[in-house]
Amino acid sequence: MTQPCLLDVQGVRVALTPRHGAPLALDGVSLQIHRGERVALVGANGSGKSTLLRVLHGLQEPMSGRVLKAGSVPQAMLFQRPVLLRLNVQNNVSLALWLRGVPWRSARQQALQVLEAAGLGDVARRRGRQLSVGQTQRAALARALALEPELLLLDEPTASLDPHSKRAIENTVQHFAGTMVFASHNLGQVKRLATRVIYLEQGRLLADLPVHAFFDKAVLQAHSTEAANFVKGEGV
Repeated sequence: MTQPCLLDVQGVRVALTPRHGAPLALDGVSLQIHRGERVALVGANGSGKSTLLRVLHGLQEPMSGRVLKAGSVPQAMLFQRPVLLRLNVQNNVSLALWLRGVPWRSARQQALQVLEAAGLGDVARRRGRQLSVGQTQRAALARALALEPELLLLDEPTASLDPHSKRAIENTVQHFAGTMVFASHNLGQVKRLATRVIYLEQGRLLADLPVHAFFDKAVLQAHSTEAANFVKGEGV
């Protein structure tokens, strides 16, 4: 049975620049995200994946079209290159909770629990900007999950990470119980994490299939030649 609709994207268009006639980052994209789904956004660089995530998170205003939400949806986003403040890691997480209204002492306790669960308890007292790239990404993910979002948006969450950090990130999000939308160039990762795959090309949505159908060559070829060529080019 189909779960209730969480997000309804209707004919969204976004220009790369505000000037008239500028190329479109998103060109009439329409889709629905249902509760509990794990939706992967795939496509070449510049296809519109990051822009779509920013639209879903409310950071990018469409020039036309709209995004309808099912009431108030607690959400968080992990960027490809997250930034930690000049605080220790525990306080980076604590601050996010405090800004959500959690008293500071409780926020610090919750932050430490989240970091320990993510395997980062040993770096809780270190400055955020002293961490490795992989540790920074894992700490930023822990910060996002500490907010207990119903919707989690991830932009290339494991790009440029070492295998250990990639496994740690994937293991963490596999246990996330809410709805997830993530962009990835790693089709193996898409197979492992997604229940549904959306293929974008030059800002247009050209394929939207369950993950098993997306990786079925015959089904994908019949649905979208462009998407089939992309998957073939990626060697999957």
